[in-house]
Amino acid sequence: MRTQSAKTVWSMSSLLIVAAFVIAACGGEAPAAAPTAAPAAEPTAAPASNLQGDIVIDGSSTVFPITSAAAEEFSANNPNVRVSVGVSGTGGGFKRFCNGE
Repeated sequence: MRTQSAKTVWSMSSLLIVAAFVIAACGGEAPAAAPTAAPAAEPTAAPASNLQGDIVIDGSSTVFPITSAAAEEFSANNPNVRVSVGVSGTGGGFKRFCNGE
Protein backbone atom coordinates (compact mmCIF):
# COMPACT_ATOMS: atom_id res chain seq x y z
CA MET A 1 0.00 0.00 0.00
CA ARG A 2 2.83 2.42 0.79
CA THR A 3 4.49 1.67 -2.55
CA GLN A 4 1.38 2.70 -4.50
CA SER A 5 1.02 5.84 -2.38
CA ALA A 6 4.69 6.73 -2.90
CA LYS A 7 4.28 6.26 -6.66
CA THR A 8 1.24 8.52 -6.66
CA VAL A 9 3.04 11.22 -4.69
CA TRP A 10 6.07 10.95 -6.99
CA SER A 11 3.88 11.13 -10.11
CA MET A 12 1.97 14.14 -8.85
CA SER A 13 5.18 15.91 -7.78
CA SER A 14 6.75 15.29 -11.17
CA LEU A 15 3.66 16.56 -12.94
CA LEU A 16 3.62 19.75 -10.85
CA ILE A 17 7.32 20.38 -11.53
CA VAL A 18 6.84 19.94 -15.29
CA ALA A 19 3.77 22.20 -15.21
CA ALA A 20 5.75 24.87 -13.34
CA PHE A 21 8.48 24.78 -16.02
CA VAL A 22 5.92 25.02 -18.83
CA ILE A 23 4.15 27.93 -17.18
CA ALA A 24 7.46 29.71 -16.54
CA ALA A 25 8.56 29.18 -20.15
CA CYS A 26 5.29 30.61 -21.45
CA GLY A 27 5.39 33.63 -19.17
CA GLY A 28 5.01 37.21 -20.30
CA GLU A 29 7.65 39.48 -21.70
CA ALA A 30 10.68 40.33 -19.63
CA PRO A 31 10.79 43.91 -18.38
CA ALA A 32 12.54 46.25 -20.77
CA ALA A 33 16.03 47.23 -19.73
CA ALA A 34 16.97 50.88 -19.68
CA PRO A 35 19.07 51.76 -22.72
CA THR A 36 22.73 52.18 -21.89
CA ALA A 37 24.02 53.28 -25.27
CA ALA A 38 22.77 54.87 -28.45
CA PRO A 39 20.66 52.49 -30.52
CA ALA A 40 22.52 50.66 -33.26
CA ALA A 41 21.92 51.62 -36.85
CA GLU A 42 19.47 49.53 -38.83
CA PRO A 43 21.24 46.60 -40.46
CA THR A 44 21.52 46.88 -44.19
CA ALA A 45 21.05 43.99 -46.55
CA ALA A 46 24.28 42.33 -47.53
CA PRO A 47 25.17 42.66 -51.19
CA ALA A 48 24.51 39.65 -53.39
CA SER A 49 27.36 37.23 -53.10
CA ASN A 50 28.92 34.83 -55.54
CA LEU A 51 27.88 31.83 -53.44
CA GLN A 52 26.22 29.00 -55.28
CA GLY A 53 24.85 25.55 -54.53
CA ASP A 54 22.05 23.97 -52.54
CA ILE A 55 21.06 24.19 -48.88
CA VAL A 56 18.56 21.68 -47.48
CA ILE A 57 16.92 22.43 -44.13
CA ASP A 58 14.69 19.93 -42.35
CA GLY A 59 13.32 19.64 -38.83
CA SER A 60 10.43 20.29 -36.52
CA SER A 61 7.30 22.24 -37.38
CA THR A 62 8.07 24.49 -34.41
CA VAL A 63 11.04 26.12 -36.12
CA PHE A 64 9.65 25.92 -39.66
CA PRO A 65 8.35 29.53 -39.74
CA ILE A 66 11.71 30.86 -38.54
CA THR A 67 13.83 28.76 -40.90
CA SER A 68 11.48 29.57 -43.77
CA ALA A 69 11.84 33.31 -43.17
CA ALA A 70 15.63 32.98 -42.81
CA ALA A 71 15.77 30.99 -46.05
CA GLU A 72 13.80 33.69 -47.89
CA GLU A 73 16.11 36.42 -46.62
CA PHE A 74 19.23 34.40 -47.43
CA SER A 75 17.93 33.60 -50.93
CA ALA A 76 17.23 37.26 -51.60
CA ASN A 77 20.87 38.08 -50.87
CA ASN A 78 22.29 34.97 -52.55
CA PRO A 79 20.33 34.31 -55.75
CA ASN A 80 22.65 31.53 -56.92
CA VAL A 81 21.93 29.39 -53.84
CA ARG A 82 18.84 27.17 -53.85
CA VAL A 83 17.41 26.79 -50.34
CA SER A 84 14.71 24.22 -49.55
CA VAL A 85 13.00 23.95 -46.18
CA GLY A 86 11.24 20.74 -45.17
CA VAL A 87 9.30 19.59 -42.13
CA SER A 88 9.89 16.01 -40.98
CA GLY A 89 9.29 16.58 -37.28
CA THR A 90 11.78 16.78 -34.45
CA GLY A 91 12.59 13.06 -34.46
CA GLY A 92 12.84 12.86 -38.25
CA GLY A 93 15.07 15.92 -38.48
CA PHE A 94 17.33 14.69 -35.71
CA LYS A 95 17.58 11.27 -37.35
CA ARG A 96 18.58 12.85 -40.66
CA PHE A 97 21.14 15.03 -38.84
CA CYS A 98 22.68 11.98 -37.12
CA ASN A 99 22.85 10.20 -40.48
CA GLY A 100 24.83 13.08 -41.92
CA GLU A 101 22.03 14.27 -44.18
